[in-house]
Amino acid sequence: MRVLLIEDDRKIAASLKKSLRSEGFAVDIAHDGVKGEELAVVNDNDVILLDVMLPKQDGWVTCRKIREQNILTPILMLTALDDVEDKIRGLDSGADDYLAKPFHTGELLARIRSLARRRTEVRTADIEQFGLRLELKTHRAFREGKEIVLTAKEFALLELFMMHPSEIISRERISEHLWDMNFEPRSNVIESFIKFLRQKVDKGYGSSLIHTVRGSGYLFSDKAL
Repeated sequence: MRVLLIEDDRKIAASLKKSLRSEGFAVDIAHDGVKGEELAVVNDNDVILLDVMLPKQDGWVTCRKIREQNILTPILMLTALDDVEDKIRGLDSGADDYLAKPFHTGELLARIRSLARRRTEVRTADIEQFGLRLELKTHRAFREGKEIVLTAKEFALLELFMMHPSEIISRERISEHLWDMNFEPRSNVIESFIKFLRQKVDKGYGSSLIHTVRGSGYLFSDKAL
């Protein structure tokens, strides 16, 4: 899961990033509203954590501008303001939920998971392509009725492929989908994950579904290249 944290307090941002990454989330950080809006638009995030009191552009304006650009990513507003009118203002700006500081990290994580589930439920409960089925709610995968055990990153990578069948997916697009901005694109991590995924999805079956398109990326298809 990829989380965008828009928080100007660097100490709070670093602490939250550490907690979120320990739960397996990829985390990008912006320290002002303008940069936060930019990252919300250019990256495919699962949840946005948005502080209200931000430099350059406050959280309410940032939230409204994100929604004006048809970005439907769930937004959880974080603020020291616990007034009902401030909550209403945040929700009216397009936020999905509101959490007042100080908060317990466990509650924050629970709310993030809840918002992510809502986003998933908007999509179909299952994705089926070429005899392969993903159950998004349970994070289970099956090929020809046989269950394939995947790690969270492998599942996310396979979901990306299955949402875009017969479409070339570049390394850059994979890195943006699965990792935060600190990911080193020149490393061989993506190739390693592709190798692991092929061993689980393709090995032992009559046809390969994950293909390398030299110089371009990868293709999920039941047709041989």
